[in-house]
Amino acid sequence: MRVLQLIDSLEAGGAERVAVNIANGLWVNNQSSFLCATRKEGFLKESLLPEVGYFFLNKKKVIDLKAIKRLKLIIRKYDIQIIHAHSTSFFLATIVKLTNSNVSVVWHDHYGDSEFLENRKFKVLKRCSKYFSHIFCVNKKLKTWAEDNLNFKKISYLPNFASISEIKGDTILKGIDGKRIVCLANLRQQKDHTTLLLAFKSVLKLYPEWTLHCVGKDFNDNYSEDIKKSIIKLGLNKAVYLYGSKPDVYNVLNQSQLGVLSSKSEGLPLALLEYGFAGLPVVSTKVGECKTVISHNYNGLLIEPESPLELTKALVYCIENEKVVSTFAKRFNKHIIDNYSQNSQIEYVIEIYKTCIK
Repeated sequence: MRVLQLIDSLEAGGAERVAVNIANGLWVNNQSSFLCATRKEGFLKESLLPEVGYFFLNKKKVIDLKAIKRLKLIIRKYDIQIIHAHSTSFFLATIVKLTNSNVSVVWHDHYGDSEFLENRKFKVLKRCSKYFSHIFCVNKKLKTWAEDNLNFKKISYLPNFASISEIKGDTILKGIDGKRIVCLANLRQQKDHTTLLLAFKSVLKLYPEWTLHCVGKDFNDNYSEDIKKSIIKLGLNKAVYLYGSKPDVYNVLNQSQLGVLSSKSEGLPLALLEYGFAGLPVVSTKVGECKTVISHNYNGLLIEPESPLELTKALVYCIENEKVVSTFAKRFNKHIIDNYSQNSQIEYVIEIYKTCIK
């Protein structure tokens, strides 16, 4: 089987990590695997196994004839049978499909604002969907939405999965060893860093030696500026640190004691799975599939979104009850390894691929 993962970029992000993980997982499972970044490269390129075929289109606009031609040549040269298109790359995949009826298109929906699907624009997606052979959705809400709005029947819920990155990094977190909280989240509104900052401000009143470490892409937009201003306004500039994107995620997590997500909306965030693989206790808002992965007061703590008070209480509980949350972390680690490992998910993906090949 010859499968090409198609993704807009290889910068830090959930969809990008999934594309890389699937490409690597396919090769490990003895499949011919390729990945093509359309618009931008990024440090996730380092995570690709050397045996995975890699291409970069340098696509400049929505309809870039040169990029389309390059992709068509790749499909023909390597006899690609399936294009697994992630997120918005479905449009380019559909154009190629229209000129090559032998290739099948599988679309992977990673839409992050799944709590606000009523605002989603999908006219172009709906027109393209009739050329898809299968749709993967990262949570059950997206699956239901696709069934209702795209009039498409071959849809599967495919939870994200994480794998231990072999990238060696030299990121050194600031603060005191044993007193660090980490948040893996790009600086986007849906991640709601504002609530996290307000909660952490209250935590510091009780435990002033603790620090918060935010790792994720900084888009240098209005939201990013607001977060940076809030850090200063709340007097947190000596306790909250922004690192931007980092390739050595597990190095970062190994220096941390607690993983947190304060999102207003999610699919199934890879950060949550990575916390689990790293053996961290977790506090998360009950959005998207987070509430199906975490069993409250058994393997982690769940709170309502946009509630600084609830988040404060959960963080304080973790700090004050180290032995209890250590047990939570061990249970969560086992749950993630048993249910969200690369092997179990890749085997399922391969079975779906087999139904798509003509």
